[in-house]
Amino acid sequence: MRALWLCLFGLVTMCSDVAFAQMKLQPKGGAGGPETRYFTAIDGLMDGNADAVLKETRQGKTVTAAVLDVCYPAEKGSDRKDRFIANLAVNGQTLSGTTQSVADKQPVTVKLNRKQTGDSFEFRGQITIGQTVTEVASSDNSDLSEKEFLDNQTTDDGITPQPKDFTEVSPESVGVRVKLDSARDFLKSLKGEPVEVGASSLAVSCDAMRAGEQTISLTVDPERAAALLAKAKSAPGVTAAGWTSGVVEMDRTIRFARADWTSGDRINKDKIAAAISNVLARTLSAKPASASWDPNTGKLKLILKRPSPIYPALGLTENVEVTALVSSDKPGGSDRLMLWVSSPVISTSDDGAGPKLHLSEETSGDEEGGEPRDDNGSIEALAKEFRGQRWDADNSVWK
Repeated sequence: MRALWLCLFGLVTMCSDVAFAQMKLQPKGGAGGPETRYFTAIDGLMDGNADAVLKETRQGKTVTAAVLDVCYPAEKGSDRKDRFIANLAVNGQTLSGTTQSVADKQPVTVKLNRKQTGDSFEFRGQITIGQTVTEVASSDNSDLSEKEFLDNQTTDDGITPQPKDFTEVSPESVGVRVKLDSARDFLKSLKGEPVEVGASSLAVSCDAMRAGEQTISLTVDPERAAALLAKAKSAPGVTAAGWTSGVVEMDRTIRFARADWTSGDRINKDKIAAAISNVLARTLSAKPASASWDPNTGKLKLILKRPSPIYPALGLTENVEVTALVSSDKPGGSDRLMLWVSSPVISTSDDGAGPKLHLSEETSGDEEGGEPRDDNGSIEALAKEFRGQRWDADNSVWK
């Protein structure tokens, strides 16, 4: 009898183990939840000038909803952009919908046929904007997961609101991120101000249209940069403001004590310009011709002249142009100044008496993108003149 009970107990235990194993291995019932996938390129759309994003919501392989976001030149060859966002109805393999463009309020009609072959997708159909019809014939497209799509959307405009110093950002270069509907008023507020606005930053890119804000690039005298940023941060619609990368290259920069180069609280720019001119006259074997500080950007433009060796009998002149910038070595003031000096730019002219030989400056393809002209140790000579330090790029310290 006891043996019978043991057998029955063993049988029940074995059945329970089997049932538990089946419960663990049995897949979840039904299909998974909805999934979002993206297409970030539809080849050939609007002569390849359109930036398109197609967002699909799928249940398994079945598309249940779709949104097409297209950013494109408002006029052919123009930098000005327009954009439309169309919610598309799904009917089998057909995606269709109507909407209106954001900037020019043009009527938009979309009709696309979608075909999937393995992991590849094909789209064919038409997009009509106003009276313009664009044929769509795009094959061999691949999709992205939502995480992959979002990872690819991260952009960095380089704005640093509170840099510890000016080794990573440039003291004259300022960026202001502002909402699109406030950008016009912000730009109007800069009229008449001693500041340069980067023309290329006025164009609203597709990324800016989707983000709803653009970054305006400004160049200002470093001594006024902090005040400009304070004013910008208080302006309506501004979401970020700070310093960005600019002209300063650390390998052409020196740092030196402020005390000997100021008049009161101000940098003595005339004294600095004279010192730079004297040093460059020696290292470049040239005579100083002019020195002028730009009232908007705070940059110093130096012109030096020397005989041109290109054709001695003509008595031509080489014009050596150098740009410099001086500022505190960090925001908020410091007992140190930093000086950046550009590589020399050289042109040739006929400065002799009487009729002139008109010369054009031509750059051959071999010279483009090559090494800058030798400045004969000018930066090292300036470091000695100003009793300054050079930047050690390997260790990221002043030496």
